[in-house]
Amino acid sequence: MTVGVLTLELRLENSHSLKEKRHVVKGLKDRLRHKFNVAVAEIGYQDLWQRALISAVTISPDHGCAEQVLRSVEQEAVMLLGPQLADATVEWLS
Repeated sequence: MTVGVLTLELRLENSHSLKEKRHVVKGLKDRLRHKFNVAVAEIGYQDLWQRALISAVTISPDHGCAEQVLRSVEQEAVMLLGPQLADATVEWLS
């Protein structure tokens, strides 16, 4: 069994309130959760207006399948966020 964790760091420079930030973050989380069947949570910077840290997690018996899912999640985030996506990292737990 393989557990993959994709962490996305967002820089939301056009956000001027926590309400605007939460709108962007909620939309991203909902889209990734429903399109790729991954668990998604905001894990950092909850009190900052212009930064967010989001993790998406998948579990699979096959490492290749988990890697493909997380790669697709990252590509979707890039497509949705563009330059607002500052960084993406993947961790593997076996």
